[in-house]
Amino acid sequence: MKDSGLDWCFKQKRGIRIIEPNNNLTKAYLKKATSALNTMTAALKINEPDWIATTAYYARYFALYALLKKIGVKSEIHDCTINVAQLLVNHGIIGKRLVTDIAKAKQTRIDTQYYVATELNQEQIKQNAENARKFVLEIEQAIENITTKKINTIRTLLKEARETGKK
Repeated sequence: MKDSGLDWCFKQKRGIRIIEPNNNLTKAYLKKATSALNTMTAALKINEPDWIATTAYYARYFALYALLKKIGVKSEIHDCTINVAQLLVNHGIIGKRLVTDIAKAKQTRIDTQYYVATELNQEQIKQNAENARKFVLEIEQAIENITTKKINTIRTLLKEARETGKK
């Protein structure tokens, strides 16, 4: 398996690391995802678009990170986490739409957080929030449904990618 994004991520100090799968951390990150969704809901009630975008993204991110902990992957660089998600798509663990969705949510968060000229309309805000809820639910299902065989396949592919990147 050759993926330059993964190659780069393995070379970064805080990039991709293969660790032992950890169900306790999986649960902890799912709890963080729920907390972000709760905060997003509160931000929706008081119409705070910047915080809606931020919490909608982090709900997705924490859910995805929970899945990575289930597999035994550590990544402190968001783009690397999303690169691993693409690998999960390629092996039928999650749908491609989820990778597109989290990448778009990340860009929306960046645009609203760092660029004051970026404004979302109410429909975009509501859709982003609804998509965040769906994303978290789909990742929770993936966590419940992933088999040990699939986990081992992903871990093997990541180890191979790490070794290939060293050459």
